[in-house]
Amino acid sequence: MCPSMCSSTFPPIEAIIPHRGTMLLLDAVTACSDESLTALASVRADAWYADTQGAMPAWIGIELMAQAIAAHVGLLSMRNGKPARPGVLLGTRRYEVMRDAFACGAPLRVTVNEVLRSEEGHGAYGCTIDQDGARCAEATVKVYQPRDFQTFIEENFRP
Repeated sequence: MCPSMCSSTFPPIEAIIPHRGTMLLLDAVTACSDESLTALASVRADAWYADTQGAMPAWIGIELMAQAIAAHVGLLSMRNGKPARPGVLLGTRRYEVMRDAFACGAPLRVTVNEVLRSEEGHGAYGCTIDQDGARCAEATVKVYQPRDFQTFIEENFRP
């Protein structure tokens, strides 16, 4: 890991991942190594996803995991003096949740651990979401970071 990334202070999350406005679900990165990252997120009652009790439906956890993976890839790129490149969430075979929703005001800890990285840009991460030390969700998430994102989109997602 690069010495500049060893400190307990990381750049603001907006400087690491491209998500903005209401689509930015992470609050901050708290730890990062070559293989893993931990980030914090808060459940906000006024967010677009909030149900009538102000909770976050558990299915949104997969996006929390994807944003944490994006932060990991982004910080690794920054460490190497390069800008972060966009990637895509390919999916997961199984997303296990231990509750239906994350409670309003809940502080969530999202941890991602790289289990696969290929030269072609494919990767897989073991991901967890915890609240107050209790496991809330887990999945192995598959991602892809094409060398040329614009061409990838144009070739694969034409209307």
